[in-house]
Parts: sequence; structure tokens; C-alpha cells
Amino acid sequence: MSQKPAPALSEYNGLLARQKKAKKAEERRRNMPLYFFMLPGLLYLIANNYIPMFGILIAFKKVNFATGIFQSPWCGFDNFEYLFVTKDAWVMIRNTLAYNACWIILDLALAVFIAVLMAEIASGRAAKVIQPIICFPSMVSAVLLSFIVYAFLSTSYGYLNTTLFKDSPINWYASAQYWPVILTIVHFWQNAGQSSIIYMASIGGIDKSLYESARLDGASKWNQILHITLPMLRPMIILMLLMSIGRIFNSDFGLFYQVPLNSGLLTSTTQTIDTYVYRALLQLNNVSMSSAASVFQALIGFALVMASNMLVRVVEPDNALF
Repeated sequence: MSQKPAPALSEYNGLLARQKKAKKAEERRRNMPLYFFMLPGLLYLIANNYIPMFGILIAFKKVNFATGIFQSPWCGFDNFEYLFVTKDAWVMIRNTLAYNACWIILDLALAVFIAVLMAEIASGRAAKVIQPIICFPSMVSAVLLSFIVYAFLSTSYGYLNTTLFKDSPINWYASAQYWPVILTIVHFWQNAGQSSIIYMASIGGIDKSLYESARLDGASKWNQILHITLPMLRPMIILMLLMSIGRIFNSDFGLFYQVPLNSGLLTSTTQTIDTYVYRALLQLNNVSMSSAASVFQALIGFALVMASNMLVRVVEPDNALF
């Protein structure tokens, strides 16, 4: 037969339980201000990212607003067909993947390059001027950006045609072959500075004693960057790379639609999935097809992130997302 615990041991266990309970209550009370600070962001995340998820249903329904979304009939995968059966399907998918594949690599290299340069002048007065300058383009709206680009490319009054090509002006908005380079330049001008901020913060968190030891050993600035800065940035680089891969089937709608001024002559090099869906939505007024395109992009992006993370976990387990 089991023996009852001694009174002293029972009282001791009860005291431990009460102390643990009091400790947890004290932690909750101490962390209560942090919970209140977190609440607005949490509510925004739920309202903006999770509640709209029920809209996935729209991609598989033939929506009739007279009866409502939930009462509309199911149509299976019919809403996805227009993304692949049209003659423009290959063009928009090719452009979306080609631009993003190129920009992911170049964005990474340029952002790290800017961050390393800025880290060298972080303690100087010049940093207070240079940092806002390189971040300013990311705050320019797509509409204003289109006017800036037009000021350079206008056939009659553009800066390029009135200076470099004044003898033989180029009709930029009718010449599709130039736009991969134009869009790439505009993209880097607008995004490189903002992307570098994350890497600048990571560099700021590197232990300065590592650089001091390297200098004492006679390491040059280049060797310090090569053997200290870049290896310490590797986890952040991998993280940003995985996040970028997840958006490889998405595109900057403002850049591809506003900057080329929605010129139909440029669609062979400026048409992406996002702009195609928008134009189709304007013509067909079919919200189900637009939702199907978003679901397609999300699923492909999710699959690519999972596959990329699996590869990272095999090569460098410590730097995997999960």
C-alpha cells in the first residue's frame, strides 16, 4: 500500500506550488505594459493578415454579389485557367521570374555593399547626411516616380533626348527593348538604400573587439570585411534571401504599371502577373480571377520558401528559418 507523504513534505510541496504561482503572477504583472504595447500590432496583424484569409474562397467560386460570397456557386479551378491559357501567359510569367531572379541577387549584393560602406562612416558627421539621402527614394510614391522617369525619357523634352540623344531622339515609351535596363536602374535607385538598413543594423551589432583584434594582427580593412563582417552577416543574408524567394512570383505593381505609363507597346518586357491581373480585372470586372492569381502567387511562394529553407537546413542548420 502506498504511504501518504509526510506532513512536512506535503507542506513544502504546497509552499513551492504557491511560490511558483506567485512568481508567474508577478511576471504577468511586470510584463503587462509590454502586452499593452504589443496589442495594437497584434490587432493589426490579425485584421490585416489573418481575417482576409477567408477571401481564398473567392478563388474557387463564381462570385455573385447579389447572393454573397458564401452563397455563390463553386467553380473549382476555372478561375485559374486564364493565367495559363492566354497567349500572354508565358510572357508575364517569364518577366516576373526573370526580373525577380536578377533583382534578388543584385539587391543583396548592392545592399550589403552600401551597408559596409556606411558602417565605415557611421561615426562621422557625413553619415547624418548620407543615410537620409540613400533612404529617401524608398519614400517616393509610384506616381511621383513615374513623373521623375518621364522627365528623363520624354521624347520631346526628356533630359536624355535633349542632351545625349538630341541628334536622334529615342521614343522610349514605344521601344520595349530598353525597359529591362530602365526598370532595373529605377528599382535599385528606389530600394537599395532601404534594403541596406537591415544589414547596417546587423553590422552595428558585431562585437567591436573582433575588429580590434584583427587590427592588432595587422589585418587590412578588406580582410576585416572579408573574414569578419561578411561571415557575421551570413545569417541575416540567408534570412533576407529566403524572404525574397517567397515573393519571386510577385512584382512591384507601381514600378511595372505606373513607370511605363501603362504603354501597351511595352508589355513584352513590362507585363508581369500583377499588371496582367489588374488589366484583366479592369476589362472583365471579375474579382474571382484576381483572387485566384493571388492564391497562385502565395502557394508558389510558400513552396519555394519551404524548399529553400530545407536546402539551407541541410547545408547550414543554424541559419535555417525553422
